[in-house]
Amino acid sequence: MKIVVLVPLFTLMISMAFASEEKPAVQILFKNVDIFNGLENKLFENYHVLVEGNIIKTISDKDIKVRDDATTIDGTGKTLTPGFIENHAHLMLMGPNLPAMEANMTWEDFAIHGSRMARMYLMQGFTTVRDAGGANGGLRRAIDSGEIVGPRYYPSGAFLGTRGGHADFANFSAPVGSETNFGRLNMAQEVDSVADVKKYGRNNFRMGATQLKYMQSGGVVSAFDPWQLLAGSPEEIKAAVAVADSYGSYVMAHSYRKEAILSALDAGVISIEHGFAFDCDIAKVMTEKGAYITTNLTAFDPGLLDIPAVKNVASSLAKAKSASETFKNYIPNMKKCPVKRGFQTDCVGSVDACNIQIAYEKHLNNAFFGPYESLKTLTSVGGEISKLTGDFTNPYPKAKLGVIETGAYADILLLDGNPLSDFSVVGTGDKWFGAEKRPESPDTIKLIMKDGVIYKNTL
Repeated sequence: MKIVVLVPLFTLMISMAFASEEKPAVQILFKNVDIFNGLENKLFENYHVLVEGNIIKTISDKDIKVRDDATTIDGTGKTLTPGFIENHAHLMLMGPNLPAMEANMTWEDFAIHGSRMARMYLMQGFTTVRDAGGANGGLRRAIDSGEIVGPRYYPSGAFLGTRGGHADFANFSAPVGSETNFGRLNMAQEVDSVADVKKYGRNNFRMGATQLKYMQSGGVVSAFDPWQLLAGSPEEIKAAVAVADSYGSYVMAHSYRKEAILSALDAGVISIEHGFAFDCDIAKVMTEKGAYITTNLTAFDPGLLDIPAVKNVASSLAKAKSASETFKNYIPNMKKCPVKRGFQTDCVGSVDACNIQIAYEKHLNNAFFGPYESLKTLTSVGGEISKLTGDFTNPYPKAKLGVIETGAYADILLLDGNPLSDFSVVGTGDKWFGAEKRPESPDTIKLIMKDGVIYKNTL
């Protein structure tokens, strides 16, 4: 009996001794940096920032005392910013088109592409990515466990949408109710009733989703759905909101038309995706409800009608022409009645193609809205969107994202110059289709830190 009692006590004493000898959190000191904090239209010049573990511990314009084993990085002439946040990506969708992915791709194809996309996004300066459909929780587990390199990751699970809607990726001849490749892998699910919405919405959270994505409008390059489509009843969208609410989370809705956007907001949707028909009436409702919008500005690119996926498909070209005419007032309306807008790329394609599109999307943000609004879109607004997942669904709940402030997560970039005066230092590209392959990481992004760990440092 004595041995049985003493062995656990001895083990406990040894454990306590080891615990008392645990090493203190790693300290990394950034000296002499100019700070863009994600919130204000200014730089705080010649500051020092201490990272301890994965948290920003101290920010000061005076010298900061650190331990002898601390790492010191001299950032003279560099701007320290929050890591960028992508609010609408599809890391699993490699293209070249939806029929090919439905008919010819295996889970291995999707997984390999997703892991490569994750690394690409991090090396482009994005320390957080919200996936807007097509990915479950496995990629996040692999990233967070260190199995692969990538950003913090907020997946939506399967797209939820009606038969013939923007989440219907089945082959043209597939009968109603038939099993699909996207369905088997929980990348897209057909929901044609309140019961369907509840079942597949709950399953998404079971599979690791942090929020739900509902396909309310149609699209341009998709097969069955006119962009004007109002898919899903108000009751079905409210059901999605109710499911998300039960998990402390929210719904993001693919919404184009004004009627679609207002209907989604009325149902409780808090994140409008694309929102091309945005106007001041919508802005008023969004402000009242505390809602957000993310928009891929490539939709307003002058060369949109020359994109092969649009130009070479008669139905898509017709849809693109009518959509461009209807949505032409988005940018002036957003300037006149601004709301909280997050950065969105919405790329479906190869890693190299998405690398180019990300850089071009950065460029268009600056061209349309200027450097300060673009930087907020890339940082603090995305940080606020990440918090919408709530405390128990959010995989990273302990600190803020998208800002440089004491107590925030240590997701940090060092840029070679002042992005408020030369936005190109964030890694822009002024050409989309026909652009040359981009480097793995922009030369002007000198350092990339996520969660206190340095993934790139060329200083």
